[in-house]
Amino acid sequence: MDEIERIRAEFETRDRTIPPDFYAWHRPEIQYWQRQTARACTKLLEKAGALPLGNAAVADIGCGTGQWLAEFVHWGAKAANLHGIDLLEERVTRARERLPDADLICGDARHLPWADGSFDLLTQFTVFSSILDCEVQRAIAGEMLRVLRPGGHILWYDCRWSNPARAAVRGLHRRDIERLFPNCAIDFTVTTLVPPLSRIIARHSRALAAMLESLRFTCTHLAAVITPGKK
Repeated sequence: MDEIERIRAEFETRDRTIPPDFYAWHRPEIQYWQRQTARACTKLLEKAGALPLGNAAVADIGCGTGQWLAEFVHWGAKAANLHGIDLLEERVTRARERLPDADLICGDARHLPWADGSFDLLTQFTVFSSILDCEVQRAIAGEMLRVLRPGGHILWYDCRWSNPARAAVRGLHRRDIERLFPNCAIDFTVTTLVPPLSRIIARHSRALAAMLESLRFTCTHLAAVITPGKK
């Protein structure tokens, strides 16, 4: 099976089998995760001089239902400057309902539908860990670099460890990211308390969850800002 078809089938299966409210915003553990992830990412972007987003053109690769694109509005982005691409038409349809002014496309990120140097900021949230084929990873990374403007940034958030319970999720370490984005300066941070633990603890005490997350060795994800040409 083609890797893109495998990924599409995997996510269609997840959508059918995961309870619809598992990632719902009203759940305290999801609010905690969103807040902590946004905090880690905005800290990196602020350090890079990329905030507020203002008039920046932003594209989210693997935009899903538009959760992070909607978050970017809170970071100062204008909805008309937001773009996204996702493999699943149903998810893109839901994202369009959420963000009718954004440019949202159903498609294959190996062939991004935008011109060279279109964006000030490219983002990806847990896309690359769902790709098992290294050639597909390299193709998507190359496309992201192609559509990024000189002086622009790529915001990365993804698993740094593979999921032993899910063969379709493969973590990427720092050296993996450096290979995907050569000749780039990369500012890393670890984040995200081990999800099964976070789901239990954050329901009852966000303070305790944050304390455990601050230990760093309990964190399962990497956030990074990637800046071409500044290595």
